[in-house]
Amino acid sequence: MGRRILLWHVHGSWTTSFVQGGHEYVVPVDAERGPDGRGRASTWDWPSNVSEVPLSELRAQDVDLVILQRPYEAALVERWLGHRPGYDVPALYLEHNTPGGDVPATRHPYADQSAVPIVHVTAFNRLFWDCGSARTEVIEHGIVDPGGRYLGDVPRAAVVINDPIRRARAVGTDLLAALSAVVPLDVFGMGVSGLAEHLGLSEERLRTYENLPQHEMHRALARRRVYVHLTRWTSLGLSLLEAMHLGMPVVALATTEVVTAVPPEAGAISTRPEALAAAAAHFLDCPAQARVAGAAGRAAALSRYGLGRFLADWDRVLDSVPAQDPAE
Repeated sequence: MGRRILLWHVHGSWTTSFVQGGHEYVVPVDAERGPDGRGRASTWDWPSNVSEVPLSELRAQDVDLVILQRPYEAALVERWLGHRPGYDVPALYLEHNTPGGDVPATRHPYADQSAVPIVHVTAFNRLFWDCGSARTEVIEHGIVDPGGRYLGDVPRAAVVINDPIRRARAVGTDLLAALSAVVPLDVFGMGVSGLAEHLGLSEERLRTYENLPQHEMHRALARRRVYVHLTRWTSLGLSLLEAMHLGMPVVALATTEVVTAVPPEAGAISTRPEALAAAAAHFLDCPAQARVAGAAGRAAALSRYGLGRFLADWDRVLDSVPAQDPAE
């Protein structure tokens, strides 16, 4: 039986997969469509079972469960619904991110409590966050399959990064200049305008494509010869998994969950940027091998990161959360 689930629109790509399930999904909206009231997505396609509800009307909603994604959202639930997550309304905390600060010892905000289970998007995340005695689960990503659309007819490397100037080393922005000297780059994402000037690169070496709708970005990515992923510290980039679903060969830094997500036959992973640059150049020069690697990557991605498995895992965890007050 489906539930009525409240969640904030925090991570568009992840939410696009989550709302494909057999539930009703409520996303708060405000006039500014700011971080706590974005409402429905504008650059992703969401089904009709996602309703945006003004903040002032949330208290009247019959919500069965809350998905928390940021530490302060518990206070938002209390303010707007009048319920304490995990006590007055069942709740789960979804952890998208790798820990920051003193990483080996970073305590999770929901550590050592029993009311709200913590769901990690990768096993790497669960390993590195100190969650104490809190119940934890791992539900790996699932992707709405865009189809094997790879053409590779544009001999350039594609990169997807959001906010590359602000996020800097975490997303490998500092590695782009050296890579662009070996292969020309097309960078897609939010906040990428002005990146070439920021790095002192010509448009020929680095072009940017700002905030394309998802279907347009998939079409553009599939035309590029190879996908390059230079993120040092994040859970697991969904754009990497989408590129694999498209059938692109992938070249990625061997960091965080990437080392288990990308099989050797799908492209190349390494902690040496110069090795990744050489691998990307190889695929630009060898379209046939690029296509073979991309096909292997697509098969691996469909097997491990398919939407059906993702939704089934979520239903299993949702069904395990008690509907009553856990203190009763």
